[in-house]
Amino acid sequence: MGGMSASEQAAPPRYTIAVRALCEFTAKTGDLDLRFTPSPTAQEGIAGHATVTARRDDDYQAELALSGDYGPLHVRGRADGYAPRARRLEEIKTYRGDLKKMPDNQRQLHWAQLKVYGHLLCHSEGLERINLALVYFDIGSQKETVLQEEHTAAGLQAYFELQCELFLQWARQELAHRTERDAQLKAMRFPHADFRPGQRQLAEAMYKASNRGVCLLAQAPTGIGKTVGSLFPMLKASAEHGVDKLFFLAAKTSGRQMALDAVDVIRAGAPLLPLRTLEMASKSTACVNPDKACHGDSCPLARGFYDRLPAARQAALDIMAPPAPGGAFLALDRETLRAIALAHEVCPYYLSSEMARWCDIVIGDYNYYFDLSAMLHSLTLLNDWKVNVLVDEAHNMVSRARKMYSADMEHAALRLLRKLAPEPLKKPLDRVHRQWNQLEKDQSGEYQSYAALPEKFMGALQTAATAIADYMAEHPSYVDPDLQAFYFNALLFTRLAESFGDHALFDIEKSEGARASHSNSVLCIRNIVPAPFLKPRFESSHSTALFSATLSPWNYFGDMLGMPDTTAWVDVESPFVAEQLSVQVAAHISTRYQHRQQSLRPIAELMGEQYRRQPGNYLAFFSSFDYMEKAANQFAERYPDVPVWRQSRRMDEAERAQFLARYTLDSEGIGFAVLGGSFGEGVDLPGARLIGAFVATLGLPQINPVNEQIRQRMDAIFGAGYDYTYTFPGMQKVVQAAGRVIRTQSDRGTVYLIDDRFGRPEIQQLMPAWWRIEVAATARSPAQ
Repeated sequence: MGGMSASEQAAPPRYTIAVRALCEFTAKTGDLDLRFTPSPTAQEGIAGHATVTARRDDDYQAELALSGDYGPLHVRGRADGYAPRARRLEEIKTYRGDLKKMPDNQRQLHWAQLKVYGHLLCHSEGLERINLALVYFDIGSQKETVLQEEHTAAGLQAYFELQCELFLQWARQELAHRTERDAQLKAMRFPHADFRPGQRQLAEAMYKASNRGVCLLAQAPTGIGKTVGSLFPMLKASAEHGVDKLFFLAAKTSGRQMALDAVDVIRAGAPLLPLRTLEMASKSTACVNPDKACHGDSCPLARGFYDRLPAARQAALDIMAPPAPGGAFLALDRETLRAIALAHEVCPYYLSSEMARWCDIVIGDYNYYFDLSAMLHSLTLLNDWKVNVLVDEAHNMVSRARKMYSADMEHAALRLLRKLAPEPLKKPLDRVHRQWNQLEKDQSGEYQSYAALPEKFMGALQTAATAIADYMAEHPSYVDPDLQAFYFNALLFTRLAESFGDHALFDIEKSEGARASHSNSVLCIRNIVPAPFLKPRFESSHSTALFSATLSPWNYFGDMLGMPDTTAWVDVESPFVAEQLSVQVAAHISTRYQHRQQSLRPIAELMGEQYRRQPGNYLAFFSSFDYMEKAANQFAERYPDVPVWRQSRRMDEAERAQFLARYTLDSEGIGFAVLGGSFGEGVDLPGARLIGAFVATLGLPQINPVNEQIRQRMDAIFGAGYDYTYTFPGMQKVVQAAGRVIRTQSDRGTVYLIDDRFGRPEIQQLMPAWWRIEVAATARSPAQ
C-alpha cells in the first residue's frame, strides 16, 4: 500500500473487525425473525442510553473504547458503560413491549458482544474477575431490567479466543483475497486499446479525487463510456489508496445493468482479478414468498436462516472466485444470488445484505447509501470502512433526495383507520383527528405553507405512534397493513420533524372530500434542500464522485446537495462536434401555457417540413400529456401518411420496450413523449434509430403554490429563487432529451428547440458548449 515504510510493509497484515460484526458472524444462530415488534427510533435509543447512564455514579465511564488482538485479528469497539467500583461492564439495549418476546438468538448475540467487551476490558485493566450486565431499558415505562453474570478473566479470554478462532479461517481468506485483489488491481490495464475522447480526462479526474480524498462533480457527455471511465480509475484507486469498498449507485435498473456490463469489460481485460461484485435489489423485488411474513413460523427461507447462512455465504464467494481456465467468473447479480439463496434455502434479500460486507463493488439504487436508513452507509460506519462512492446520472440526485427526506399524510386515510382500529387505539387516533380538524378549520385557502410545525398536532401524532407501537408489541399476532402503514408514516413524519428547518416546508393542501360535511387534506413535510442530510454521507466516504451529462451550473448542485467546500469540478470535453448536430431555435413559437392552443398548428408544420426534408425516426417532447395529445392529434390530422406513436400514462416496462422497439435502422416515424418521462433520458438509439428530436417546452416546473413557496425559500437561502426552482431543473430535462440524438461520433442529427425563450443568452449558456445554435424556424440538417 502507498505511503508505508519498509518495516510496515514487512509486517504481517492485520484484519480489523468491530466487536458487533465479529459476534454477528460467530454467535448468531436460528431463525431470521422480523416480526413486527416496534423498536425505538434512533432518537429514542440515544435518549434511552442517556437516561440509563445519567442514573449511574459520577465515576461511570460511558462509551468506553476497547480493542485487542488475536493473531492477525484486531478487534475493536465501544462498550456502553463501565462502573469501576462495582467492576460492572454494561451493554444497554432499548426496547418496547414485552421483553420475554425477544427472540433467543437476539439475546445470545447481546451476551456474546458483552463477553467480548468483558475480555477486552479485563485484558487492558489487568482484572481477574468482572460483572457483566445486560441492561434492557423499556422506552415506554422508563424501567430497567438487568441481567447480570460474574465472569473470570480466564473464562472470558477463552470465550474471546473461541470467537476469534471461529472467524480466523474466514479472516485469513479475506486477507488473502484483499492482498491478491490489490496486487491485480495495481497491475490492471485499461480494458480497451485506448481511451475514447474525453474518457481519459474523466478517468484522471476520478483518480485524482480519490488520491486527494475529495468529492467530485463531473459533467461528462454521453458517448464517452462514462461507466467504464469511472469504474476503472476508482478500482485502481482502491488498491493505491487503501479503499475497502466501491459503491456504484444508479437511479434506474438500466444504470445498474450498465455497471454490471462495465465490470464484465474490466474483468475480461484482467482475467486473474478476484473482484467480488454484488447487485443489490429491493426487498419487494428479491422476495420469494411475498404472501408470507419474515419469520421462521411463516416463511421457510427465514426458518434456520442463520444456521444455513455460512454455507450460502461461502457458496456466493466461491462463485465469484477467479475461474479455472475456460471457466466463468460470475458477479452476484440478482438472478445469480437468488439461485444460490434458493439452493441453500435462505432469503435472497437478506443474503444480499450479508454479502455487501464481503464484496468489493456493490451496485444498487441511490437509497442504499443516501436515505434515512441507508444500509450501506450504516455498514460503512459500523465497520469503519474506507469507501469510494460513484453516483451515476447524478442530475437525478436533487429530486430523488428530496423525496427521501419528505413525508406526507392524508386525512382520509386516518378517518378510515379510526373506524377499524382496535379499541385501545381509538382515543389516541381521535386526538390526532381532532387536531387535524382544527388545522383544516384554521386554514381558509386550499393551500397554505407554515413557518413552523403545529405543536399540538405533532404531540398528538407522537402519542399515537407510541400507542400503536406498544399495542403491536403486546399483540404480535395482530396484523393490519393500514395501521402499520399509518404507523411507519407517523414515524417518518416525527423523525423529520426533529430536524425541521429552512431546508424544508410544512404545508397543508385541502380538497373537498367525498362528503360535503368535511374536507380532506394532505399534510406534508417537504424537503426542498437535501444538503443537511446528504453532507454527512459525503463526509463518511473517502471520495464521492457524481457524474452526468447535465451537471451545470455546478454551484446549483453544490448548494442543493451539500457538497463539501473541497469538492473538485471537471467539465469533460465533448467528443462531438457542431457539424454533427443542427440545433434550431423556433423563436416564432411560444409554448407558454396561455399560448399552447395557438402553438399546435405551427409546431405540426415545423415537424412536417423537417420530416419531408429528411424522413426517419424522431422523438417529440412536450410539457404534459394533454399538450402532447393535442400536438399528436394535430400532426396526425395534417400528415396522415407519417407513422406516429405515443407515450401513454403509467406505461409498464413491456409497454416502454414496445415504444422503443419502433426505433429500428429501417423504420420511420415520430414518437410523441412527455419531457422528463421514461424517454427523456437513459435511452440509447444510435445511428438511424434516431435522427432528430423536437423539444416543445423549456421543461420548467409548473407554477403552482408549492413551487412558488420553494422559489421564495430558494431566494432567501441562495438568492436565485427562480433559477433554482424553475430554470435549472427545466433545462436539465431539455439537454437530457436532446442528448438522445447524438450517441456516437458517427451520428448526425437535428434538434428543434421550440420556444422563443430558447433564444435568450442566459438560457443558451445552460446548453452544451459544443452546440452551434441557430435562431431560425427551419434549416437544413447535416447530411446523414
